[in-house]
Amino acid sequence: MTSLKPYLIRSIYEWIVDNDLTPHLLVDAENSLAILPQQFIEDGKIVLNIKPQAVQGLTLGNEEIQFNARFSGKPMHIVTPIAAVMAIYAKENGKGMIFDQEDEESDKTPPPENIPPTRPTLRVVK
Repeated sequence: MTSLKPYLIRSIYEWIVDNDLTPHLLVDAENSLAILPQQFIEDGKIVLNIKPQAVQGLTLGNEEIQFNARFSGKPMHIVTPIAAVMAIYAKENGKGMIFDQEDEESDKTPPPENIPPTRPTLRVVK
C-alpha cells in the first residue's frame, strides 16, 4: 500500500494556498538524499517557503518534493524526500500537520527473512 503522507502534503498545501496563506515545509536536513542550502540549516532542520510566488517548478511527488528557489540571491534546485518532511503548515497561523518520524522509519523496516513461517497445529480435544 502506498504511503498516505505525500497525499496529505499535497492536500494541505492546496488548502493553505486556497486560503491565501504561506505554506512552509519543515524538513529534516540530515536526510542524506536531501539537496538543501546548507547555510540555512539550524539544528539539523530547515524551513522552506513553498509559496507559488517564491518557487518555480514545484513538484509535490509521491517520493520527493522538488523546486527551484533563490537563497541569498543565488538560484538553487531543492530536492527533499517525502520521508524527510517533518511538517507542512501556514506561516501566518501555524495550522497544518506534523508528521511522526517514527512511523516513517517503521515503514522502511524490511520483514525478517530467515524466520520460517509457522504452521498451524492440530490437537485432539476431548
